[in-house]
Amino acid sequence: MAQENEIGAMIPSIQWFPGHMAKTRRLMKENMRLVDIVIELTDARIPISSRNPEISQIVGQKPRIILLNKYDSADEEMTQRWIAYYRKANLPALPTDCRSGKNLGGFLPLVKKTLSPLLERRAAKGMAGQPIRMMIVGIPNVGKSSLINRLAGGRRTKVEDRPGVTRGRQWVTLSGGFELLDMPGVLWPKFEDLEVGEHLAFTGAVKDQVLDIELLAMRLLLLLRKRYPDLLAARYRFQEEEAKDLDAYGLLELVGRKRGMLISGGEVNTERAATAVLDEFRSGKIGRLTLESPPEGNIDSNV
Repeated sequence: MAQENEIGAMIPSIQWFPGHMAKTRRLMKENMRLVDIVIELTDARIPISSRNPEISQIVGQKPRIILLNKYDSADEEMTQRWIAYYRKANLPALPTDCRSGKNLGGFLPLVKKTLSPLLERRAAKGMAGQPIRMMIVGIPNVGKSSLINRLAGGRRTKVEDRPGVTRGRQWVTLSGGFELLDMPGVLWPKFEDLEVGEHLAFTGAVKDQVLDIELLAMRLLLLLRKRYPDLLAARYRFQEEEAKDLDAYGLLELVGRKRGMLISGGEVNTERAATAVLDEFRSGKIGRLTLESPPEGNIDSNV
């Protein structure tokens, strides 16, 4: 609808590339030779937007595994479609929830399976006891520290639900002959697609302080009405028909009114409503949601 285009035009291109992220990119390139495999952590709710397109080039031919993290907050059927998509691309993938540890029991066996040719060559050379070294990469706030803490059996790295906490390279030794190289979260210099920047902002990968929260919440509401109208209506206790023809601002007002977020004169406190929408999406309270579907057609060779 016209209002959606107008809202989209009002949102500036989201760009955020702090200096430490440029340093991380250099560190990744410099340390790639030290590891046997790269573990790419992504957000199961936004599998496309949460993958840094530069990582494929940096990793090159190094074996790689995709972890679809936070899958307990993602659409289960859609996550299985993504797993199937990666399988067709010969890229091992595993849905996980690093905070709870769900599905992580299959992670290290998958690493060994993926590296079986390398491990066989080592065994033939009498090097079977050599540690398996893994590099953990991913965008900010995707769960790398939670993953490492789970695998290490304790809080070995600082965990906060905001981007940019893990700043320096860290080696972590695990039981069973594994070593992890944790890299700080890294975005890329410019989001070529406005939608990618928005999706990252929805999940909290970009600092809220650099965004217009109300416009961001309006864009999210439009997307949720399109993909999950039933879950949106159920969470904010309105009928789907009530929201059907509303523009983005009207949707935000509807949420605020249903929640009783009113100020003097009966107007809706849209800032408060926007904060609630974003917080509840990020915490999974609206429901299990996935904002991106697997591409159709031929598998991209750069997956």
